[in-house]
Amino acid sequence: MSRKVLVVAAHPDDEVLGMAGTLHRHTRQGDKVGVLFLGEGVSSRGAIDETSIRRREQAASVAARHLGIDILGFGRFPDNALDTVPLLHLTRFIEHCKHTFLPDVVYTHHGGDLNIDHRLASQAVMTAFRPQPGERCTALLAFEVASATEWSSPAVTPPFLPDTWVEVSTDLGPARRALDCYAEELREHPHTRSREAWETRIRHRGHQVGVEAAEAFVTLRRVLREGGHP
Repeated sequence: MSRKVLVVAAHPDDEVLGMAGTLHRHTRQGDKVGVLFLGEGVSSRGAIDETSIRRREQAASVAARHLGIDILGFGRFPDNALDTVPLLHLTRFIEHCKHTFLPDVVYTHHGGDLNIDHRLASQAVMTAFRPQPGERCTALLAFEVASATEWSSPAVTPPFLPDTWVEVSTDLGPARRALDCYAEELREHPHTRSREAWETRIRHRGHQVGVEAAEAFVTLRRVLREGGHP
């Protein structure tokens, strides 16, 4: 049975760095996948530049086509400054998408990331998808993002300890092409956000569970309803 899958990402590029292979796997399996972006991803580097913001959004649109997913919205909240935005505003933006898209599965950031926008995105998603009666979503999972997840410290925030691995060994071409769309955001090897590091990470995660390549996640919530499989 096909499902609706929502990804709430802090910035355009996080969806690819964190789970490009998994997104393509969902679409290959017939799931309908949409991504919602909160921050614009560029203004922390200087004065707000409309051209730069649009270029980043265009990169996201091309990456989405490679992966077979839809973009559900660009929030354009200030980059690396989501802590200046009331949590209620972030939550309502996500809730509006939730009520129109009606996702069964939701992916977002790990709440222990070094990047403040990632942490606020995680909190806003958890708030928007509170387990109230009638809630459709049955699974919330967190992905890792290079230079944000592993750069934090367990002395400061909770570590990323995956409990779910998604094999992505088959047909990594679309994921690689999506990554290339964000060439401006990549760094030279041996930086953790280099192409080489991305390849190494998915191979490492795969080797952890005995497959060629995988992406890792932390379960934030999973609900098994009556009539479902344990």
